[in-house]
Parts: sequence; structure tokens; C-alpha cells
Amino acid sequence: MRLNQFLKYLNYLIALLVLAAAGVIYWFAYRVLPRTSGEAKAPVAAPVTILRDAQGVPHIEAASDDDLFFAQGYAVAQDRLLQLELGRRLAAGELAEIAGARSLESDIEARRMRIRRLAAMHAAMIPAADRAPLAAYARGVNHFIATNRDALPVEFRLLNADPAPWTVADSIAIALQMFRAMTNSHRGELNKLSLLSSPGADREKIDRLLPHRTGSDPLLGSNAWAIAGRYTRSGKPLLASDPHLALTLPSVWYQVDLRAPGYHAAGVQLPGLPGVGIGHNEEIAWGITNLGFDVQDLYREPPGAPVRVEREVVRITGGAKAEFTGSLTAHGPIVSTEGPPLALRWTAAEPDLFAYPFVELNRARNWDEFRRALARHPGPGFNFIYADRAGNIGLQVAGKLPIRKLAGGDVPQTVGAADGADWQGFVPFEELPSVYNPPSGVVISANQDPFPADYKYPVGGGFDPRYRARQIQAMLLRGKQWEPAGMLRIQRDIYSSFSHFLASQLVAAHRARGAINPALAEPVALLEQWNGQMEAERPEPLIVTLAFKHLRKAMLERAAPGRKNAAAAGLDAGVSTGALEQLLRERPREWFADFDQLLVQVFADTVDEGKRMQGAAPAAWRYGAYHTLKLEQPLVTAVPYFGSWFSLKPLRLSGSNTTVRQVVRGVTPSMRFVADLSDWDKSLMNLPAGQSGQPFSAHRLDQWKPYWAGESLPMQFKQVNAQATLRLEPR
Repeated sequence: MRLNQFLKYLNYLIALLVLAAAGVIYWFAYRVLPRTSGEAKAPVAAPVTILRDAQGVPHIEAASDDDLFFAQGYAVAQDRLLQLELGRRLAAGELAEIAGARSLESDIEARRMRIRRLAAMHAAMIPAADRAPLAAYARGVNHFIATNRDALPVEFRLLNADPAPWTVADSIAIALQMFRAMTNSHRGELNKLSLLSSPGADREKIDRLLPHRTGSDPLLGSNAWAIAGRYTRSGKPLLASDPHLALTLPSVWYQVDLRAPGYHAAGVQLPGLPGVGIGHNEEIAWGITNLGFDVQDLYREPPGAPVRVEREVVRITGGAKAEFTGSLTAHGPIVSTEGPPLALRWTAAEPDLFAYPFVELNRARNWDEFRRALARHPGPGFNFIYADRAGNIGLQVAGKLPIRKLAGGDVPQTVGAADGADWQGFVPFEELPSVYNPPSGVVISANQDPFPADYKYPVGGGFDPRYRARQIQAMLLRGKQWEPAGMLRIQRDIYSSFSHFLASQLVAAHRARGAINPALAEPVALLEQWNGQMEAERPEPLIVTLAFKHLRKAMLERAAPGRKNAAAAGLDAGVSTGALEQLLRERPREWFADFDQLLVQVFADTVDEGKRMQGAAPAAWRYGAYHTLKLEQPLVTAVPYFGSWFSLKPLRLSGSNTTVRQVVRGVTPSMRFVADLSDWDKSLMNLPAGQSGQPFSAHRLDQWKPYWAGESLPMQFKQVNAQATLRLEPR
């Protein structure tokens, strides 16, 4: 064969391979992208319009609530079907069936907490008015699944998974999973019990490091605030909300704009739930932070106490199976058998307690209607920040909070103690903390304790030590002409007053001792000039972060000397920053005879660790090389060969757990929202990645750059610039 003929056939072969590759990519990637234009038949009573804006956010208009929430479920399934399936499986304890044995521990824990059983119980008992939007939403998800069986997102093929029909119980399980994430305090209580049982444990010292009133610093923190019109350029309030949750791909939240007769609300909601969770309607805006009030208690069950055994089979990829056996007592499931069995009582498991008031909340037009809806909120306990177009602002705590028995008549029994405390009902809604139009013109929640010191009921939980709240207030009160962009500047603030204080203590300890070890002179000088900004490309935040870790370890070893490996076991992770600061300020001699010596030793250990990690020159160290986060799609990233397509390279993070921009252990702002009560179309909202979870969608990562830069995007509400229009027509 002549060379020319060979090259000719080779070119044909290459062309065929290119066409084949293009066909495969089209078939598995682009063919499965959702249809967002034209008309489609659906089981709706009247036509429904779904407009998509430039970010792919659906603006849904329907003639009835039933059709509206049907279309919301349909739109969410178009963009986030895999997220729905994984969320359902995570809550139900069924991940191992598609993810293998690595998810077995997660599945067993979900079954031990009885999430699936609780969801089924609540689904059978939920009021009819609350059930209706959940049922309509489920029909919308299922209509999409039924009409797209041959065009499911590519991840389903990679995971060899098939989406199950969505149910009302699945939506409730999604809510319970969030409830669990926000109220999982019994884990900290078990850790505290482990410390207390160690040889030489000093209860008073352990209680000081892990105080029951403030608990450990919250891992899942959030910020929300509202300011009165006297502080703004427009003369109307501004409201800001940026809940801090695990950063995932796609986002924890789904953005939506919903309109029906008597109903128009926009914002974000968890995929799997109808309505708007955080956002605004035509009259009011609201944000949410986690309350942190302890709604779990552990009980030592006496010998012979009635126990019901629950056996379940956990399916694992490839046909393997594992058996789970749970034990249920009158208080709840046995969650620990190390020593006397401990049973867990949890408000989420209380019968007749579950309700879904968010649709009612979305319709509220004023403070009274807003509170009326919140009075039915079961939990998790939230701080709701409020503002309205009439110029009012407020804060309302909501959720079912147990009233615990008092010991000795007037002293609260230790909240969260392993012996438990009998519950005597729940705190009446009218007695929960509530603030309306305070004289300061500012309401702020950054997970700090909202209960007064003399509150009539026992208070315990994981409340923030107020670092973020104080910084937000200080920044707000420095301005008088605030606009939405200014709220974003506060949301991305990375000053840590705690870290700045700790740095000053470390420097002062060395100065007090006169001559400084030459090996420590450079890092001491760095901290002496530092401004407290937790910047990724600076060495000082790394130095103070490592110092905090070593100080925490030293304090814990003093409180529980028999647990030398407590830090390695992660038992020090819950030590309160506020408690450490107080100890450093008071310097009680029963802890350490010489706190300066303690700090010098902590600093020496810090510098040694820093050199092992990043080299001999402290000035060249970078906080961001240590403080990283990888943005990836759960489970799919582990698929051989293809998994790396579904993640971004590790990110260098500025900020800490004590900065307004709270970033720690995979937790970052899960979205940013600013409501402008003078003009809704000037409001801002930004998801971390994008609206779609489909890997080849243009809206998978189109919000990433503004999010990472701390910017945001306009929320279209009155005026919608539609890029695509889909009409759902009655069959």
C-alpha cells in the first residue's frame, strides 16, 4: 500500500474515532442535560411556566400551590437528581448499596439513629396541610424520573445506581438529616464521658474546658443580621445571611423563585424540600443560624429495662450484605455500649412533633404572621433574623426545646449528663428569646447564646463565644450609609480577635522572660507585627493556629492527665476557644504555676511542627498550604479513571472558626444572601459552585468565581431576564 493511501485511511480512521468519541460524549453527557425550553406534558391542573435566568435559576409560576410545588420538585430533579438520591440514601442508611463497604459505617450510624424509621413515623402523622406540598413535590420528582429513565445523569451509570421513586418520607428524612447535623451533641457528651472516666480526671477542669452552658465551639456555624433603615443609604433595612455548612459539589442549597396566587417567595432550599428556606417574599426577608441548644440527652438504662431489638440488613455493592442490630428503649436507641448501655433521647424522635411550617412562613407579610409560622417549627432550633419593607427588624428563636428537671429545687441539672434529665415538656414559644426593633437598630446572630443569664429554664448547648458577633456589630456600627455590597464585605471578613489575642499572649510570654531563644526570634517578631487577619498567604495565621492546637492539648492533659492520647483521639476538638481565652486572662495557679512558661513551651512545640511541615524559614510558611479544602462531588470522585473530573484542585482558605468568614474542617459559607428591603431586585445571592449538579452543564460552576472572590449576583424577582422557558401543559 502506498504511503498516500495509508495516510488517507489513517485520516478516515481518526475521523471515525473522533466521531465515535463525540457520539459517546453526546450520548452520555449532553443528551442527558435537562430540557429547559419548549413544552412538555405533565400531570398539572393548569399550565406552569418555568423560566430560567442566566444562572439557570428556575422562576416558576403556577395557578395553584399543588402545581407550584410539583414544578419545584420537577426542576430540582432536572438539576440535582443525583444529589436527591444520595441525600435520601445518606439519611436512610443505604449508601453502601452503591458506594461499597466504605459507606457501611455511615449507613449503620444512620440506622442506629433510626432516621428512616422516624421519617416513616412522621410521614404518617404529619398534618394534612403540611403534607400537601411535600406530596406535590414528590410527584414532580417522580414525573421527571419516569419521563427520563433513558436519559439519567451520567453519574448514575458510573455508580451503577438507579433512582428510587421519591416519597413524602424521603423529604422528611432530608429534614431529619439536617436536624441530625445541627444537633449531634451526644457525640461530644460521649467524648466528655470518656475524659471523665480517665485516671486522675479533674471534673471541675474538664467542665471548664467543655462547659455545659456554652459547650464546644459550633462546627456548623452561621451569620445572619439585619440593620434598620437609619444605617442604610436607602432608608430601608438590609438583611444578610450566610449559613456555614459543608462545602460540596453541587451546593447544599438550591436557588428558586416561586409564584402562585397569594404566594411569591425567592431564595434557597435544601434539595428534597418544597418552598423557600432562606430568602424573601414581597414583604419580608429572613435568614437563619443554628441555635445550638442541646436537644439530646443520654440515659443509663437500668438492668432489666425493656428493650426492643430491631434487625436490619444493609446491602453492599456487589451483592454483599451486613446485618445491623439496634436496641430501642423507652428513651430511645442505645448509642453506646462501652460501659453501661446509654440510650439517646432526641427531640427529632418525639411523636406528634414534626411539622413543616416553611410554606406558611413564605406567605407571612409581617412580624406577627412570621412568628405564627415559627411557633410550629419543630427543629432543629434556629435563630431567625427578620426584616420587612415597613422598616421593622427582629430576631426570633424557634424550635422545640426540652425543659429539663431542676436538681435541688433551683440548680439546673447538668445538661447533657450521661445520667440524663427528665423532660417536662418543651419551652413555650412565647417564652423563647425574641427581639423586635431594638434601640440599637441592629439584630445579629452568629451562633452566640441568645438566652439571658437568668433564663427561667436550664440552658445548655454549643454556643459560639461571640467573636463573630462582636466583629459583625463593630463593623456595622462603623457605617451609616450601608448598601448590599457592604454586607458582602462583612461576610468575607477574616479578622480573628481570638487568634490576635493568643498571638499577643505568646509574644508577651517571651518578652516577660527577657532573652528570647534565637530559634524563636523570627516567629515571635512576625506575631508581634501581625494584624490578626487570617490570610492564606501569610505565615502568622499558621503559627497561631498550630499554637492553639498545642495549647488545647496541654490544657486537656492538665484536666485529664490519664488520657495522654486524648488529642490524638480527637477529644480535644471540642475545647472552647472562649474557655481558653478566659483561662489565659485569669491564669489560675491550680492550672499552671507559670502560664508564661506554658506559652513558651507551646510556642517552641509550634515552631518545631511548623518547620517539619513547611521548612526552616517561618517567614516563608503559608497558612493556606495547611488550611485547605477540596471541592468534590460525593462518591463520584472515587470512581476509577473518571472521578477526578468531578472535583476541583485543593483550595487555600483564608479565615478560621473565629472569623466572620468561618472556614474550618470542610465548613465554609454555603451561600451568601443579602436582601435589600428598598428594592428586591437589588438583593444578592450566590451559591458556591452553581445551580446544576450535572457535570457537563453550563451552570455547574458558573457561580464559582464570584463566590470565591467574595462577590455575589443579583436576585431577579420582579423583573426576570429569561434565558429559557419551559411550559408544563396538562395532559
